Amino acid sequence: MDHPDLLDRAAFLKRAAALGLLAAGVDALDPMAPSAAAAGSRRGLVFRGVTYDTGIDQLGEDSRLRWTQAQMRREIDAIHDRLHCNAVSLAGTHVSRLVQTAEAALERGMHVMLQPRKYDRPQAEILDHLARTAEEAERLRLRYPGRVTLIAGCEHSLFTPGIVPGDTFLERIAFLGRGKIDFDALRKQLNAFLGQAAAVARAHFGGDVTYAAASFEQVNWTPFDIVGVDYYEFHRSRSGHARQLAPYRRWNKPILICEFGCCTYEGAARRGGSGYDIVDYDKGRPELIGRPVRSESTQAHYIAEMLDVFESQDLLGAFVYTFISPGSPSSTTPRYNLDTAAFSVVKVILEDERDFGSRYRWEPKRAFHAIARHNRARQA
Repeated sequence: MDHPDLLDRAAFLKRAAALGLLAAGVDALDPMAPSAAAAGSRRGLVFRGVTYDTGIDQLGEDSRLRWTQAQMRREIDAIHDRLHCNAVSLAGTHVSRLVQTAEAALERGMHVMLQPRKYDRPQAEILDHLARTAEEAERLRLRYPGRVTLIAGCEHSLFTPGIVPGDTFLERIAFLGRGKIDFDALRKQLNAFLGQAAAVARAHFGGDVTYAAASFEQVNWTPFDIVGVDYYEFHRSRSGHARQLAPYRRWNKPILICEFGCCTYEGAARRGGSGYDIVDYDKGRPELIGRPVRSESTQAHYIAEMLDVFESQDLLGAFVYTFISPGSPSSTTPRYNLDTAAFSVVKVILEDERDFGSRYRWEPKRAFHAIARHNRARQA
């Protein structure tokens, strides 16, 4: 998400770990051991893809002010033909856009993960939105058997009211950041809602169902077919990542990395999921804070390294966050070059730099080529 006030994920995770939120199940596991399903059959990732934003309503604004089916199809073509992805994870508020984009990807032979997102609305409304998406996902699944997976939302502790105090996700993030958390209550509230979400999804959809969990969420994965994780962690060694992924193996289910990635400046890899918060949106024209050193090499190196890590862990799949961020366009003036603070693997060039809804073109960044090389090598 491209917003200045989102949680400093690294700082929060340190607090959560200190207080025990992340400790469940770690000590009882061998961090280097593969899952039971993978033991004796190391094969690497099944699904290699990127996430694709079809337009998310956040704080009253659409993350994609400009949307055309023609542009979407060109971008899906690039994901398939140039990135050599065999899967794509689609997130959005507009069910019609999710369906249109899913059809475009399925027509090209890709596997599709469908993830409805509706922020800061009553839980009943969010579940109704999930039900409508699940119904459409089932129609797609019947046309394309075995090639559609439903993700029943993303990081509900942050984006869905009633689990953590706060009317908006910014207020909930601020509450979590203060560290005054009743972890038992959070876990119970989250899993009560996830139980409802899983039941709604299964009532309308006959394929595999998962959930995109924040790394601090203690999820009961029993109602789901796949363990899904948004993973924005930094470790100096592969063993560090293996240790962090180890607790998820106790569920003896396939593990899916729903999101991972890095922004486009020196030091961004260490900042993980909070890398985007170097933009001052209070200015008349948003601009970068300080003087971050733009580095496509930093982003490309981290993504390539993490793809190798995930291949070695025999996970079900991994999706780079994200293909494109129209809300973080590039600029020839460094302080206005919001692409520096973006996770996208292509940079957006607007016809009018001051109008985020203007027509645009995009160019690949080094990370784009790194992903393409990795996927092409795995296809060989």
